[in-house]
Amino acid sequence: MLTVVPTPIGNLGDITLRALEVLKSVDWIACEDTRHTKRLLDHYEINARLMALHDHNEEKQIPEVLSKLRNGETMALVSDAGMPLVSDPGFRVMRAVKEADLPVTVLPGASAPITALVASGLPPYPHRFGGFLPVKKGKRGKELSAALAKDETAIYFESPHRVMSTLEILSELAPDQHVVVARELTKKFETIHAGPAKEMFEHFRDHQAKGEIVLLFHPDSA
Repeated sequence: MLTVVPTPIGNLGDITLRALEVLKSVDWIACEDTRHTKRLLDHYEINARLMALHDHNEEKQIPEVLSKLRNGETMALVSDAGMPLVSDPGFRVMRAVKEADLPVTVLPGASAPITALVASGLPPYPHRFGGFLPVKKGKRGKELSAALAKDETAIYFESPHRVMSTLEILSELAPDQHVVVARELTKKFETIHAGPAKEMFEHFRDHQAKGEIVLLFHPDSA
């Protein structure tokens, strides 16, 4: 059995009882970063065998995962934070396990995009999560321009190193567009700033954004 286990996006107290039960009982935990996951397990005094499964080795690890599951071993799949597969590794393993007709279950739990959406005050549906915005500025501009033309709430992850550039693009495309910048969700220094794109650009120009960021907007909220 493969169990997909979401982990806290910031506050360790947000882990579920069922997630802890699974992490304590499985034979293996496949994780994005073994050091990061070990800190989580140490916090809850859980001893487990870890298998690294990240963007650079996921394809190579598929045979090993399938072999263990076929031999009757149990495995949990986690990412560093939130729901695995959502802008995190795991899709290729999940697809392979499904194609092999092996049992899979997915636990509900923490998700930064949904947490940000609920906190934003923007229309909850329709919405579209676009993952991380493109690194290249030109492609980012095209993505944002296309999102501004759709009648839906757009949700993106953005790096603190690029958020200024992204807000600048938005302020040029639609200066009055209402934008929400959710930062460090569930953590001690969580902040949610909202306002016209131009004002958000000016705010973060004077106050450097740090930590994990979720960016949201809806064209009708301009």
